[in-house]
Amino acid sequence: MTKTIFLAFLFILATTAALQAQSKSDKIKTLLKLTGSADIGTQVSKQMIAALKTNMKSVPEGFWDAFEQEINAENLIERIIPIYEKYYSEKDIDGLITFYQSDLGKKVTATLPTIMQESMQIGQTWGKEIAERAIKKLKEQNPDGHQH
Repeated sequence: MTKTIFLAFLFILATTAALQAQSKSDKIKTLLKLTGSADIGTQVSKQMIAALKTNMKSVPEGFWDAFEQEINAENLIERIIPIYEKYYSEKDIDGLITFYQSDLGKKVTATLPTIMQESMQIGQTWGKEIAERAIKKLKEQNPDGHQH
């Protein structure tokens, strides 16, 4: 048991020392990688190119391959870093990194996309229900269809 506690302490100490050696920007890059946010730029660019290919069928496939090679997702990350710097202190970033390296943080990262997708579906259904209620209420108030 003592050995486990000692190893856990050494891990925390090593992680803390490694974090202190990084600049705030580097820490934000680490955080973006841990949360999967760093991959979003690549995913979005692939989706955009796929949509462009569909709408621009006359463009040769070779163009899209070459164009995709020019896209640098690191450029998006560099543009996002100032947003994190604006809203989070370095201590906040350190805490987030520690959290996202934990088992719970890894679970959040793994499940959040599914939770967001399911939440959006529920939100759309809820929004549709609100719109239907509003339309019904308007029709009840104006049965002849004229607005007053």
